[in-house]
Amino acid sequence: MNFLPTQQRAGPVVWSGIIAATCVLLFLLQQMLFLAIPFLLGIVLYYILQPPMQRLIRMGLSHNASTMIVGGVFLLLLATAGLVFILWDSGPSDSWQDMLGKYLTGGLEFVRHTMLSLEREFPILKQIKLARTVNSRVSAFTGTFVQKHLTDILVSVAAWLPSLLLAPFLTFFFLRDGLRFKKFLARAVPNAFFEKTLCLLHEVDQTAHRYFQGLIKLTILDTAVLAIGLWVIGVSSPLVLGLIAAMLAWVPYVGSIVGCMLVVMVASTDAPADPAVAYMAIGVFIAVRLLDDFVFMPMTLGRSLHIHPLITVLMIFIGGSVAGVAGLMLVLPLLGVVMVIGETLGRLITDPRLRARHRNAMELRTRQASVDLT
Repeated sequence: MNFLPTQQRAGPVVWSGIIAATCVLLFLLQQMLFLAIPFLLGIVLYYILQPPMQRLIRMGLSHNASTMIVGGVFLLLLATAGLVFILWDSGPSDSWQDMLGKYLTGGLEFVRHTMLSLEREFPILKQIKLARTVNSRVSAFTGTFVQKHLTDILVSVAAWLPSLLLAPFLTFFFLRDGLRFKKFLARAVPNAFFEKTLCLLHEVDQTAHRYFQGLIKLTILDTAVLAIGLWVIGVSSPLVLGLIAAMLAWVPYVGSIVGCMLVVMVASTDAPADPAVAYMAIGVFIAVRLLDDFVFMPMTLGRSLHIHPLITVLMIFIGGSVAGVAGLMLVLPLLGVVMVIGETLGRLITDPRLRARHRNAMELRTRQASVDLT
């Protein structure tokens, strides 16, 4: 993000360091995923709960009291939501394996009907046996994925799921000791670079603040609009589907594709004899994505990260190859923070006046320390 438009932008050397540092951080986060996920959730909760805490402080309450009130109310709401989720549907229901198999079957039937419709419209596709080839390939991939990869993914998720309990704990200490930690970092900076370093800390904080709060607002808007659209065309559980699809959209490009596939599978399962419902669901999903690009994102995330599209796409591929799905989710906010740090450090290091002030301060301290030795 261009916080200081009047200053010169970073050059290729600085950007090479930014990309290299982002890749190293992604690799380290991938090795400590059990800690990176709750840490990320703790940061998101921190920026959500920070505004009400600051409002209480402006009303005259102490910092610790505001932290305790906001944290207590949040835990109470979280416990209430969990209790409602547990008691919501206590009747008999299908297991998740049966539900997954049912929705996969509905999705495969939709693909088969679509291929047959294309063959009826275009005879050349029938000659090359498009429907048979696509159906066999999709069926083979689905069976292999369910048997081999899906179980491994679920076991991996269940392994680090208990670590999510760290998120509220981390959020509480972020709220209580965040300002103290910033002062601790600022004390380690030489006096010549102190002012610019304060600007650096402020810019990093504001970048993360705008990004995560904008991401939450965007998720709420996507959930509401997608749920309304799916409810209008008659798809079951529109609010749950809208929320899942909106959260999957946190993963750039790949998440949107997976969310669309999920919506299509549910829509085709709800109306197996009417493919028009699935086509309308695709239309609703595309309409929401267009609203994202042209309306919602400029309103929410438009002021958070201004990165060139080429670098964005490159870093998404690098993040996926270095850290998998976690890399896809973390690469853009991590790149935004590292970009601010790298550009500011580049300006600090290449500023001849700041370096001259630092050298002069070191010489003065040396002479003062040795004045009684001569």
